[in-house]
Amino acid sequence: MSDRTVLRTVFPGPGRMELLPLYVAQDAGSATGALVDGRSRLRVPALGTASLQSYFNAFPAGYWQHATPLSRVLLEVRSSGTGTVTVSRSDGDGAATVVERRTVDGEAARTVFDLPLEGFDTGGWYWIDLEAGADGLTLESADWSAAEDSDAPRSMSVVITTYNRPDSCVELLDALASEARVVSSIDRIFLVDQGTSKVADAAGYGEVAAAHGGRLVPIDQPNLGGSGGFSRGMVELLRRQESGYLMLLDDDIALEPEGALRALQFARYATEPTIVGGHMFDFNHPLTLHAFGEVVDRRTFNWGPPDPDHTRHDFTAAGLGETPWLHRRHEVDFNGWWMCLIPRPILEELGLSMPYFIKWDDAEYGLRALSRGHRTVSLPGAAVWHVSWLDKDDSRDWQSFFHSRNRLVSALIHSPTRRGGTLVVESLGLDLKHLLFMQYYAVRLRQEAIRDVLAGPSTLEGALRTRLPWTRSVAAEYGEMRVIRSDADLEGGRSRELSATEPRPSKLGLIAWLVKTVTRHFLPVARRADRTPVRLTRSAARWWRVPRYDDVLVPLADGTGSALYRRDPKRFRSELRSSVLLHLRLILRWRRLRRDYRAAAGSLFSVAAWERYLGLDASSADGVAIPAAASSRDIRSS
Repeated sequence: MSDRTVLRTVFPGPGRMELLPLYVAQDAGSATGALVDGRSRLRVPALGTASLQSYFNAFPAGYWQHATPLSRVLLEVRSSGTGTVTVSRSDGDGAATVVERRTVDGEAARTVFDLPLEGFDTGGWYWIDLEAGADGLTLESADWSAAEDSDAPRSMSVVITTYNRPDSCVELLDALASEARVVSSIDRIFLVDQGTSKVADAAGYGEVAAAHGGRLVPIDQPNLGGSGGFSRGMVELLRRQESGYLMLLDDDIALEPEGALRALQFARYATEPTIVGGHMFDFNHPLTLHAFGEVVDRRTFNWGPPDPDHTRHDFTAAGLGETPWLHRRHEVDFNGWWMCLIPRPILEELGLSMPYFIKWDDAEYGLRALSRGHRTVSLPGAAVWHVSWLDKDDSRDWQSFFHSRNRLVSALIHSPTRRGGTLVVESLGLDLKHLLFMQYYAVRLRQEAIRDVLAGPSTLEGALRTRLPWTRSVAAEYGEMRVIRSDADLEGGRSRELSATEPRPSKLGLIAWLVKTVTRHFLPVARRADRTPVRLTRSAARWWRVPRYDDVLVPLADGTGSALYRRDPKRFRSELRSSVLLHLRLILRWRRLRRDYRAAAGSLFSVAAWERYLGLDASSADGVAIPAAASSRDIRSS
């Protein structure tokens, strides 16, 4: 693969054939007996067909036209046997047209297509279709290349932040080592281990470390969360002159290694320094695309997909050719740090992560970059598999503190509205929802998050080391945080299933329902010796159903057991009063807080600040001056 190759056709590795619909179109008539033979070869039997109009093997031309100066792309197809190679394209609406068709014949045929990057203003892809002749046709390789060289740096460093996932880390390192082209593009892999179960002690670590040679740099440090681990990698990159880019990878992902190269090449050819991120497939449902892009709603200051009408997509239900919205080019505000490539110039200009520990660090960084004219591209064909937030309980567990605090701080820094839009009102509404759900622990943490925000930006540094232990110690005070593995763990030794369902309140009846339900939660629980909880499935445990009961068992997202929610009128009254007062204080002090956080931001995410948080010597390891971070005057609403 040359330095100009920007996308190499690949197929699933050994033991991953269940992923084939992401590599070869599986729509009716698009594949007839095709057989994958290695990472680059596809055998099409006599008179059979195969289409590469697929997520991983179509070329996302709309993104390349929009973000790079290239006017054309070269497609080189190497084949053996007889048949026809057809190049087709789509527009932003998914309408397909044939561009060129070539007959191929011979044991080492080489066919080159010169394809213009024009007409893709709103999106669209290129792809190839194969039709075998009487002797069959084998695709040996297919490479998409830029028509000209790039003078941008050719290599990147990688930072992996991990906490007690040694086996997953070894698998990720092994995936990076599995492709020689990927290995040769990496200068350093900073493995920032913040856990007590060390990656270096895991089975297979020695072999995978040897495969990476001197590129692997293991770093042990206290647990400072994702922001602390990734910022350590940023510091290490800036201390060296080796790499032009830093790729951030989460520790619990499965990686398509080719995607890392695609992100690097896209960043190299981008007209301006651009953050390039990868999409997220659902780890537990690997053919389902969970995150195609992320934006922050400036009114609510919540993150979500750029197209709210199209979120998750199951490729077993419809392939790329049958899904028009996947052909549109989507603008994003940020990319999740499960896989994200940041150019060195952006790090030098903007500084590092906010000291958030976890949650919102990626969103805040994307908004910060956007405020300085640096865009993020979530690049199709660059992706990882990661456990989706549908399979997590992070809105009710210890992470709810960080969700709430960091969302508020990010809004204070970046919201274009005077008082944060509807954020404060919606935050109070979310507290009420948790209270009616009898999730008192989550409300306690969310209230503490507001108290930290009201105390000012100076609290963020100390919280890096203290807030996680505090959230976990407080959990012991709340019964809903105890995992119920069976009825034997219950006080009465049994629960009861519910078969009947209650209708969702209509919009007209919502106010009446809310008044009635809130009133009920103010009232004492009926005295009775036997408080047998009802058991609901996760899908049945909806916001209008759970508050009707005094004791409810709901399965946890990870399947390890259930949570028991018990109505506590005294706690309900106390926490509701506190939430109202705290949100009132927040809205009244918003303008002053906004000024304080914007003024302090530059000193919170600077290299010098992170060297202090990490306890590092401020001098560079290689005697290289580390650029100063952006100053507070650089922070503007995006």
